[in-house]
Amino acid sequence: MYPSVSSKPKISAVLTLPVIVASLGYFVDVYDLLLFNIVRVPSLKDLGLTEEEISDIGASIYNWQQAGLLIGGFMWGILGDKLGRRSVLFGSILTYSLANIACGFTSNVEVYALLRFVAGLGLAGELGAGITLIAEILPKELRGYGASVVASVGLAGAIAAFFAVKLTDWRTAYFIGGGMGIVLLILRINVLESIIFNKSLEKRGSKPVPWWTIFTSFSRFVRYIRCMGIGLPTYMVIGIYATFGNEFAKALGIPGDVQASTCVLYTYIGVVTGDFFSGILSQWLQSRRKAILLMIAMTLAGVVWLIYGGIQSPETLYVCYVWLGFSIGYIAMFLTTTAEQFGTNLRATVTTSVANNVRATVLLTLPLFQFLKPGQGVLNAGAIVGAVCFALALLSLWKMEETYGKELDYEES
Repeated sequence: MYPSVSSKPKISAVLTLPVIVASLGYFVDVYDLLLFNIVRVPSLKDLGLTEEEISDIGASIYNWQQAGLLIGGFMWGILGDKLGRRSVLFGSILTYSLANIACGFTSNVEVYALLRFVAGLGLAGELGAGITLIAEILPKELRGYGASVVASVGLAGAIAAFFAVKLTDWRTAYFIGGGMGIVLLILRINVLESIIFNKSLEKRGSKPVPWWTIFTSFSRFVRYIRCMGIGLPTYMVIGIYATFGNEFAKALGIPGDVQASTCVLYTYIGVVTGDFFSGILSQWLQSRRKAILLMIAMTLAGVVWLIYGGIQSPETLYVCYVWLGFSIGYIAMFLTTTAEQFGTNLRATVTTSVANNVRATVLLTLPLFQFLKPGQGVLNAGAIVGAVCFALALLSLWKMEETYGKELDYEES
């Protein structure tokens, strides 16, 4: 039986089956989410595309995957508040596991795009539902530790994806991702539903709160936008500074062949340790807001170092990316904060959609970066986009409700 929110907190409660399974679920989620980015060129080349076609069609397939994430974020969230967190975890993992296995067999570009859409649709439900579940089952004093475990284990999936592609071919890498998902599905059979959700379902009866009231209620909408805003720097660093690390290296005049994939790898190495640290930090400070503020400040310092720090060697650049990754390592923390901001009857919808909306903000920040580059150059373009994201993040955090230790057994009326 899971500990209730009123039970005496013990650190061992963090290592319950739901936390372990949620951690492994996030591991598979990140592995599968990044896999297309890593195998995009070799897979499309293997399908007979030219270099120009790889660039255009690869971007199109990626956008299909992102569209799946956006739609799935709301779809799984709504289902999570109607049917339960456990049902979403089963449905989402089955969807993306089968889609990834099918990707390993594809020989058609159109089918490939459709499968990445379905995979994105499935992947959208994993992290938000997992964070929502463990936020509701862990004692309120230990939720930060739970977020640390989930994030640090989960983000190691990015590192695993890089090595899987290096050691195997792209089709086998997809089979590995799908196979891990099926194994995880079996592990989830013994995961029980959140007691808080079951109680909420009994209270609601036939009067659920419609999901769209997130946008029609001013109070809810402001809370929702704040939750998205504090996460902006995370995927800005991953989607721009790390993904275009080769361009930043060239603009800085760094000698040698700096590969973007290497910059992304070092960034994720930092993220794994940072996400573990941020949860512990919030427990030590007994504050979500202070912990997130410190992590944002560290990220800002890392961006200033990257752009204006006079980096002259690849080794120093990689250290900077580890620092940036460590600093944005509050992904699970801002999602835990999101789960704590809303009542049980809207919690899964909000947490799951925010997780994917923040991922999708790259679709706004990246075009802005690309638009500014010709006139401003890589470094100034990066600085301008960064300034916008940090300003919005700090504005969102300002006057945000402190949710450390908050009881979650309540409803949105």
